[in-house]
Amino acid sequence: MSYPDRILACNNVCFDRLLPWYIDGVRYGWIDPKFAAYLRDFPEVFDVGDNSVTLHSYLSQYQQRTTAVNQVVHELHRSGVIDTRVGEAYPVVLHYDGDASMEIERAAASFFGIRSFGVHVNGLVRKQGEIRVWVGTRSRSKPFWPGKLDQIVAGGQPVGISLLDNVIKEAEEEAAIPAELAQQAERAAEIHYEHQTYRGLENSTLFAYDLWLPEDFVPVNNDGEVEGFQLISLSELAELTEHTDKFKDNCNLVNIDLLLRYGVITETHKDYAALTEALYKTKEG
Repeated sequence: MSYPDRILACNNVCFDRLLPWYIDGVRYGWIDPKFAAYLRDFPEVFDVGDNSVTLHSYLSQYQQRTTAVNQVVHELHRSGVIDTRVGEAYPVVLHYDGDASMEIERAAASFFGIRSFGVHVNGLVRKQGEIRVWVGTRSRSKPFWPGKLDQIVAGGQPVGISLLDNVIKEAEEEAAIPAELAQQAERAAEIHYEHQTYRGLENSTLFAYDLWLPEDFVPVNNDGEVEGFQLISLSELAELTEHTDKFKDNCNLVNIDLLLRYGVITETHKDYAALTEALYKTKEG
């Protein structure tokens, strides 16, 4: 696959095949009609029509909406329609800095096609005159993307914590990076993608951070979610990203951004213009 193919793999949505989800007259998500059929069993919460799904207007308060929808999510998880549970709350917002209409269980985010957010950290090292980057191998016991390569630190953005505080928390859990070091991470890019899967729409924004690590630092996983780490050159990162399927799909987007910013992919590359347009453009959903 080429670099553009990596971006296309994460942007395969067809909105014509999805139903908009409205709260108080505002579209907050996109729902697959197959999932919407299950929501018909909860008419006290959802009005499911042929062309849209609407949260009932009597659910007008933040906590009221949160409680009602998450009771539905709980029932659908119990029955196996929603296939996992994370136990983290995601805000239901139009954009990152927007006011939340309610909260929803993280595992249900793609089923409702809401905007979701995450932090991905590039662990960078200057060694022997070149820039290298730490990458992790995801635990083979993880339910999604087991054994795939990932950034040294990555995690979803839950309710009630800032981006940098989330970086600090995830850095300690996933790579034993001390807080005083992790807080030096610098926000470097904002990447949007819209990926339709069997679970629904991943309508996601990734905040990429660069964190320069000491040459002698070696990451150690604390939460059991990472099998191991390796330090590789940017040229190796480019090879793995462009010519193998070893990385988790959305991590390839963060890799491409890093390779663009550090001049590994230059203006002379045949796909340079297409990459910059596709990677950073604002998405529809």
